[in-house]
Amino acid sequence: MTDRELCRLMAWFSPAFPIGAYAYSHGLETAVASGLVRSGDELATWLEDVLRYGSGFSDALFLGRAWHMVLAGEEATIAALSEHAIAFQPTAELRLETAQQGRAFLTAMVKAWPCPALARLQASSLPALPYPIVVGVACAGHGLGLRPALVGYLFAFAANLTSAGVRLVPLGQSDGLGVLARLEPVVEAVTEAALAADLDDLASAVPMVDWCSMRHETDYTRLFRS
Repeated sequence: MTDRELCRLMAWFSPAFPIGAYAYSHGLETAVASGLVRSGDELATWLEDVLRYGSGFSDALFLGRAWHMVLAGEEATIAALSEHAIAFQPTAELRLETAQQGRAFLTAMVKAWPCPALARLQASSLPALPYPIVVGVACAGHGLGLRPALVGYLFAFAANLTSAGVRLVPLGQSDGLGVLARLEPVVEAVTEAALAADLDDLASAVPMVDWCSMRHETDYTRLFRS
């Protein structure tokens, strides 16, 4: 990677990037309220499963496919890929999470880092734009490699949920850093798995995450939108 490419990835996956990621817990809020996650160790285990067997892996596959589509000039089929990614969301809140972050990411990118691929995506007027697909288009459109894009996306996803866990459990900042350190090899492993896979390998095996997401819709008090 060049220095400029590294700067871009750091900016795009920063917690300060205006996509509202801090407002979503991916069902973690209910997991904490239900006593399923009560410590740093349990948070790390929960997030490892999400990365390996849930949205981490599936998002990585969708991001990679969108990236390849742009490079191959197959952008006309991104609409079908977006529909696939939306249909794969197991709950209404997770659908909202990926669609709203995707739309916000596209809006911010077009203003600050425009490129033809993003302009075409914005002009397509698709009703829902899943976050990993927009990221894949952006990275391909700006000539960024797929491996660093996947690592950045997955680690940012893990970091956002770790931050939510620190606030919810609650945990100390040192505990949160420990969780992130434990997730580094997981991010690496999921990246490698995604690079070697394709959409035929798409799967999810985190029923408790899905259950917590569905329960979250009716929780009496909520700090997060998902």
